[in-house]
Amino acid sequence: MKEMSVRDTIELILLSAVWGSSFLFLRVAAPEFGPVFLVEIRVLTALIVLLPICIYLGSHQEIVNNWEMILIASLTNMSIPFCLFAFAALFLNAGFASTLNTTVPFFSAIIAFLLFRHKMRMGSIFGLFIGFIGFIGVVVLVLDPANTIFEGGSLLAVSFALVACALYGLAINLVANRLQNISGLAITTGSLFYSSIFLFPFAIWQQPETMPEGSIWLSVVALGVFCTGAAYIMFYRLIARIGSHRAIMTAYLVPLFSLLWGNIFLAEKITLFMGFGFILILLGVGLTTGKMPRIAILTK
Repeated sequence: MKEMSVRDTIELILLSAVWGSSFLFLRVAAPEFGPVFLVEIRVLTALIVLLPICIYLGSHQEIVNNWEMILIASLTNMSIPFCLFAFAALFLNAGFASTLNTTVPFFSAIIAFLLFRHKMRMGSIFGLFIGFIGFIGVVVLVLDPANTIFEGGSLLAVSFALVACALYGLAINLVANRLQNISGLAITTGSLFYSSIFLFPFAIWQQPETMPEGSIWLSVVALGVFCTGAAYIMFYRLIARIGSHRAIMTAYLVPLFSLLWGNIFLAEKITLFMGFGFILILLGVGLTTGKMPRIAILTK
């Protein structure tokens, strides 16, 4: 696999910043709309934007030709995990919910070994070890006595988030191994299409009695257009260019931005104790991707 370029590094950081904001939008919108109804609006909004582009560029034929795998990718990468994280957002603050997302690389590596028979070479084992540095960073954040992990408290929410991360790990392997020659636009648009259909009856069943009004809709639109449509296209492009094992390192950077956005917009506290966790996470990302943290910082 070729070395990451400056452009790749910038896109990886930008994608992490965008996905970091998604936990903020979930935290704001999920209590107002309910988890399933919110996710339906999220995927439908993104679909409305991307479907005309997909058809205009002729990428819809790729969806038709590969509908089975794209359907599976839709369930494992959007429909189910989106709903699980939306439920978790009802009980967990945005920063902590995003830290759970750092388990995705571990699930991805385990699934790659068990289901896709990827050999665990010395380099892979070393990569997992380095990734564990990032996981230690998550543990540091979670154990911070000044950090309020649960708001209303529910271990079920944590369990749901971890199941979502395992599904993300499965989806990444499916895309990397079964859809490697399919454009990111086709995979994203097809996934949004199937998710919209799959979730529709559940969304109607759980629609809010009173529809929210005002600026809350801006969070939903941003969640759909930027955090889903645009972000997934960028993510699949990164997988194609730098490989899934590097693109997935966004999972380690997302909490940094999520905690930052949560602090700025929701007044969620960031302590010095968390700072040590940030350093460990950045070190894990830098070593795993082949870019030391100082290089990643300079290319922001």
